[in-house]
Amino acid sequence: MSLINLGRQSVAAMLRALCIGSTLVIATATAQPPGAALPTTKLAAGIHLITAEVASTDPTRARGLMFRERLAPNHGMLFIFDSKSVHCMWMRNTLIPLSVAFIADDGSVINIEDMQPHDESSHCAAKPVRYALEMDKGWFAQRGLKAGTKISGLPIAATR
Repeated sequence: MSLINLGRQSVAAMLRALCIGSTLVIATATAQPPGAALPTTKLAAGIHLITAEVASTDPTRARGLMFRERLAPNHGMLFIFDSKSVHCMWMRNTLIPLSVAFIADDGSVINIEDMQPHDESSHCAAKPVRYALEMDKGWFAQRGLKAGTKISGLPIAATR
């Protein structure tokens, strides 16, 4: 076999691998189509009621609130992670300013971080948590909610 034929075979193998990889990327990207409705849950922070979309899979957590132009009043997104960790959020492709509350298993808010659109810096939980709740920027502060506040109605996350 000549070196030229070997080169052609390598190129053909790389093209096959690229096609398979592209198919996997497309399948992953379409697993949760943009704009597809996520399940929702009702939460409460004292007298304040929240309707939260639930992001509990890798694709839904990765997309988060990207490309949204607004949130309805008292609506947000609850991120449920597979395990407790110091989870961090960022705002790539996110068009609206948000506040994120990192929440312990017992519903206690650990810390709240304000985030700006398109900011790719990390905003992290102060200690390991399983939940994060994103709302319009300032939503928590406007209601006097801070670290120590209890959020009720959290779905029970699988513990690992």
